[in-house]
Amino acid sequence: MRIAVDAMGGDYAPVETVAGVAEAAKEDNTLELILVGDKEIVEKELDKYGSFQNISIHGSSQVIEMGEEPASAVRKKRDASIVVATNLVKTGEADAVVSAGSTGAQMASALLGLGRIKGIHRPAIATLFPTLKGVTLVLDVGANTATKPLNLLQYAEMGHVYMEKIVGIPNPKVGLLNIGQEETKGNELTKEAYQLLSESALNFVGNIEARYITSGEADVIVCDGFVGNVVLKFAEGLAASLFSLLKEELTSSLRGKLGGALALPAFKAVKGKLDPDEYGGAPLLGVNGVSIICHGSSKAKAIKNAVRVAKKCVELNFVQTIAETISFESGKENSDG
Repeated sequence: MRIAVDAMGGDYAPVETVAGVAEAAKEDNTLELILVGDKEIVEKELDKYGSFQNISIHGSSQVIEMGEEPASAVRKKRDASIVVATNLVKTGEADAVVSAGSTGAQMASALLGLGRIKGIHRPAIATLFPTLKGVTLVLDVGANTATKPLNLLQYAEMGHVYMEKIVGIPNPKVGLLNIGQEETKGNELTKEAYQLLSESALNFVGNIEARYITSGEADVIVCDGFVGNVVLKFAEGLAASLFSLLKEELTSSLRGKLGGALALPAFKAVKGKLDPDEYGGAPLLGVNGVSIICHGSSKAKAIKNAVRVAKKCVELNFVQTIAETISFESGKENSDG
C-alpha cells in the first residue's frame, strides 16, 4: 500500500513529519511511504534514521503557508507539497495522502484534484473528541460555514460509516448539536435537519447540547462548520488551560508536589486520553479519495498514527462504502445543495 505524506506541511515539518514516517515504516513493512517535499531537506532529515526500503522521496519545490488563501494558492502553486501529494493519489501512484499542513489547502487540493464522491454536495472535516465512554466524531469542524439541512444529513451518514468501519462502533448513535434537547429548539437549519435525521435510517438520538459532547451520549455529532470550528478551538484551549493551571497548583507548594507525585500515574493516563496524537488524523469526508487531515501541531506520534488511519481507510474501501451509503433523498439534490 502506497501512502503519500506531505513532508512540508505542519508546524513541526519536516522534522516531526519525517520522524513519524520513519516510525511507521519500521512498524509496518507492508507500507510504501512517499515523502513529498524539498528533496534535499527531506533527505537530510531521513538520513538521521538510517536506510529504508519502503520510504521514497518525491520532490516538490513549493509550500502553501497557513496564511495563504487556499483555493488561490493551490491554483498558483502547482508544485506545492500538498498539491503534488494529492495528485499522486489522483494518478494512482499513491492510495492515500496525509498532511498536517493548511487544512484549507488540503481541502482545496482534494476538491480540485480528486473531486467529490458522487452524490456528496459538500465535504466535511471530522475530528475525534475524547469522551467518558471513548470517542465521539464531530463534523463539520471547518469545511463549510454556510450549510443546508441536507448537508447535515450527509455529514451524519458519512460519520456513521467512519465510526462503524474505522473506529469499530456498530450502529453508532448520531446526535445533532443544538442549544437545547427539545425538538423545537434551535434555528431553521437545526429544526429542518432534525426532521431529516429523524426520518432517516440512522440511529438518531436527537439534539445534543455542547456540554454533553464529551459525555459519550452520541458517537457522531453533526453541526455546521462555523459552530464546529468554534467548539474545536474552545475545547483545545480549555484542555491546555486546565493542564497549565493544574501544573501550576501542584508545583506551588511542598504539599502540592507530594500530592502530584502520588497522582502522577492518573494524570498521565488522563493526558493520554486527551492527546490528539493518539488518533493521528481523520479523513476529509466526501472527497473521492483518502485524504487524511492532521492537526497543524502534529508531531511524530500523530503522523505515524495518521498513516495507520490512512491504511485502514484504504483497506476497508472507505470511499466506496460512503458512496454506497448516501441515501437517495440526500443524494438527489444538485451539487449546490
